[in-house]
Amino acid sequence: MLAFIARRAGVMLLTIVALTFVVFTLVNLEPNLRKLALEQNNNRMTSEAVDSWLEKNGYRRPLMVRYGEWLGNTLTGELGYSTRFRKPVSEILPERLGYTGILAFWVMITMVPGALIVGVLAGMREGSKTDRSLSVFSIATTATPEYVSGIIFTVIFASWLGLLKGVAKAGDVTLVNFTLPVMTMSLYGMGYIARMTRASMAEVMTSQYIRTARLKGLSFRAIVLKHALRNALIAPFTVIMLQFPWLLTGVVIVEKLFNYKGFGWVLVEAADNNDIDLLLACSIVSVAVVIVTQLISDIGYAYLNPRIRVK
Repeated sequence: MLAFIARRAGVMLLTIVALTFVVFTLVNLEPNLRKLALEQNNNRMTSEAVDSWLEKNGYRRPLMVRYGEWLGNTLTGELGYSTRFRKPVSEILPERLGYTGILAFWVMITMVPGALIVGVLAGMREGSKTDRSLSVFSIATTATPEYVSGIIFTVIFASWLGLLKGVAKAGDVTLVNFTLPVMTMSLYGMGYIARMTRASMAEVMTSQYIRTARLKGLSFRAIVLKHALRNALIAPFTVIMLQFPWLLTGVVIVEKLFNYKGFGWVLVEAADNNDIDLLLACSIVSVAVVIVTQLISDIGYAYLNPRIRVK
């Protein structure tokens, strides 16, 4: 297991370096650099002045040299300066990540138990009315984009009924403030987890050891709780772990829709304003979260499933 973790960690580091180089190359393309120069000078520059500004600020140096400097600075915690917020990137990201972390926490608390319950209930009796009804619900929630459900919830609960706020203030953890964004994201992610849980539960309920338990006269409840449930939750574990990267990068639409100024909102602002250093820092965080959660998912799956042996 230790050798497996070491190999995966090495691959993880190489992947981070490769992906950050790709992002660094893309944001440093000539059109982006010229746009940056114009934005930093109120769009009042001639072509010659733009070239002079880029030369003066070091953007004309070889790409590999600049990437090496950026990577070295990043390893020491120097993430650069945000041209959009006019402050060091290291002062922006922790606060915004904290806001998104709070939102993601409540989404997971709401989404995961609900999805598991729906999936288990649907999979216990495959083909029943309950199974068909819950499957339709799961497919409907997955097929509905966040911005559609978010707008519908806002119109109903904020505009018509006036029960909730149409915007969510970052850091204000209250029922009125958090309900709409949490509900929007939870419903969208719930359907996929529920479908995976349902498929896993249905497969387990038709396995040989479940038939044996029935022949021994065990009650349906005992069969589900003592024998089927644990094995049925192995496959959804991987899916649940993969929700963390989605919660970090997939909140862009929801945070923008509800004006919740977390990580997703900052990412959009950085992209809109061609904030190179902030974009690169956001890419590092996103890539790291995706790869780390994938590593944890693989380790957890190997631990939960005794049939898996790491060689």
